[in-house]
Amino acid sequence: MTKDKHVIEALGKAEVTIEDGKITSIGEPVVDYCSIFEKYQDNGNLTKEFIKNNINKRIWEFGMCTPKRSIKVEDVMSFGISETLRTNMKEGKIGCVVGACDGVGTLLMTDPDNVQGVGGRVSALISTTPIPEVIEKVGKHNVLNPETAELNPIKGLKMAINRGYKNIAITIIPSTIIKEIREYPVDEDVNIYILVAHTTNVTKEEAEMLFDYADVISGCASRNIRIVAEERKPYYSGKKVPLYAPTSAGRKMLDLRLKHIGKELTTRNYPQDFSKSPKPLI
Repeated sequence: MTKDKHVIEALGKAEVTIEDGKITSIGEPVVDYCSIFEKYQDNGNLTKEFIKNNINKRIWEFGMCTPKRSIKVEDVMSFGISETLRTNMKEGKIGCVVGACDGVGTLLMTDPDNVQGVGGRVSALISTTPIPEVIEKVGKHNVLNPETAELNPIKGLKMAINRGYKNIAITIIPSTIIKEIREYPVDEDVNIYILVAHTTNVTKEEAEMLFDYADVISGCASRNIRIVAEERKPYYSGKKVPLYAPTSAGRKMLDLRLKHIGKELTTRNYPQDFSKSPKPLI
C-alpha cells in the first residue's frame, strides 16, 4: 500500500510535509513577512509557528491532504489566479483548466467551483499520493493517473486536447516546461492559456522565461519578477502581490475578474509601488 505523503511549498516558500492528516515536517521560510496575512496571527510575520497553525487550519477547515478534502470552496481572496480562472470559466471564456490537487495529482476541471476549491487554498504541490475519496469527488475520469496521483501538466494538456476542449488554461509553478507547453502543437482553433504561481526565488533568467511564455504571472515575493516587469512594463493589477499579464489574453482574463468584483482594471503605471510587498523580496 502506498504511504500517504503530501509535500507542498507553502507560506514563505517553506516546505511542508503532511502524512496521514498530520504535519510531519516544516522547513524554514525564506520570506519573513507577507502583507496578505497582516490581519492574522503574528501580523503577517511568517514564523514557523504561524505556518504550522495556518496549515493545520487548512487541514481542519477543508481537509487538505486528507479523505475529507472539500472540492467546492468559496473565493479565498478577491483577486488571485484561481478566482480569475473561476470567473473566466463561469463567463464561458475557458472550457477546461489543467491543474493539480493534493491526493489527486494532475486533473482536468470543467466546474468553476472545483477550479476555486482545488487551487484556492493550496500553495505549490511538490508531490502527492492518491486519496481515493478525493479522486472520487473530482471524478476519476478527470484524473491523469488515479493509481499514482502523477503530476504532469504536459500529459494533462494532451488529455484535455484529446477530450476536445478548445480553450484550455494550465496552472503551473515556474519550470522550463512552460516553453514546452507554449510550443505544444495544437489546431488553430485551440487556445492554451498559461498561468504561473509560486514565483518566489526565481532567477532573473527564469523570470524572463515566464514573461516570454506565460499569460498571467503572480508576483509572489519575487524580486526578479518585479525587476523584469519594470523592464517590460506589462499590464498588471495589485500592489501587495501583483498579477502581471504579459499577453493581451492574460490582460482580458484579469480584467474580466476585476470587472466582476468592481475593481479598477489592469494598469501600466510604472515604476511600481513596492511598499506593501512581502519582505524580503527574493
